[in-house]
Amino acid sequence: MTTSRLPTDFSTLTDTLRTRVPELGVDLDTWTRRMMRWHFGPDTASPFWAARLPTLGFDPLKDVDGFAALELFGLFDKAELRAAHARDLLPRGYRGRPFRVFETGGTTGTPCRIVNVTRLAYDVEIYRTVLEARGVAGGDVLAMTPSGPHAYGHFVEGLADSWCGAAHSIDFDPRWVKAALRSGGEADAYTAHLIDQTLTLLAAERPSLLFTTARLLLELAMRLPRPLHTYGIRAVCTGGTSCTAAEAQFLREEHLPGVQWIDTYGNTLVGHALQADVTDRDAADGVPAGAGHSYHLPPPFAVLRVVDPADPWREVAVGRRGRVRATTLLEDLFLPNLLERDSAVRTGPHPWFPWDGVAAVRPCQEDGEGSAEAVEGVY
Repeated sequence: MTTSRLPTDFSTLTDTLRTRVPELGVDLDTWTRRMMRWHFGPDTASPFWAARLPTLGFDPLKDVDGFAALELFGLFDKAELRAAHARDLLPRGYRGRPFRVFETGGTTGTPCRIVNVTRLAYDVEIYRTVLEARGVAGGDVLAMTPSGPHAYGHFVEGLADSWCGAAHSIDFDPRWVKAALRSGGEADAYTAHLIDQTLTLLAAERPSLLFTTARLLLELAMRLPRPLHTYGIRAVCTGGTSCTAAEAQFLREEHLPGVQWIDTYGNTLVGHALQADVTDRDAADGVPAGAGHSYHLPPPFAVLRVVDPADPWREVAVGRRGRVRATTLLEDLFLPNLLERDSAVRTGPHPWFPWDGVAAVRPCQEDGEGSAEAVEGVY
């Protein structure tokens, strides 16, 4: 992938993304066939997928001729990923390459592990390009994000590294809060601990960007003695947990004057679905009134589908709500047809991102993994 810097604005964003990350310009069907050769070829397949090849009942190298044929894999059972040894997830084609092991936040139970060789670099390049288009790339970063085995903190550090910025991080273990909530306790004390660390850094430094979750942004706003922009913050970038439309309006009007708020939808397994701002076209593109932003995941690395909860193979019409089904197609990670814990409204393409998106995301009322297990916490 290239890291050359080109002028970026939203009228040329897609072209710039494809220049900097040429893989984004590959046709989805072509990319799917390439990933089948990578994940099932004898010299490149991971032990995880090589062990499953004899039980599939079809030959991915011959029978998967495009993205639609990935339905042959059926729905992916996340329990298989939870049970896998991390090293077995590393493709043989990456022998001799440094890699890192990342874990999910454990919202719906035992965390999943994945490996990273090249994916994080792609995520950084894509997100940096979007920040440049918004005019807020550069400067130091305050990461009010999970650290340790969680990809989010490493992503923020990589982003700051891409422009030689400092990344100021706090100690943040999202599982502490979830464990407390599952046992019937409260998250207030730990949340206060996170906010205290952040307030200290805001007072001592002048970061340009704040990365956090919407839930923690709400808590931080209630503790700030003065507006966020007075600390030097030009943009807040959120991911993970969500907030209600009323909470979002409160934050924008009362606590974020002069600060851009850039949200994403996604997770460790799927990646970052990029926020597309509301336009006059949104009603025609299937975004319901009051739904706010739509989110668009760049193919061919991953694809989101909004499907009928009663039939996960039937995609709903634009403007209709359904359950999110995701497929990840990376050299680092192949996950076909994973039913997410979220429902969303399917939207059409946006002027910035020429592929379908999702809007009005919220947890499913009934989750196949058990809605009682889902604990969102602060991440």
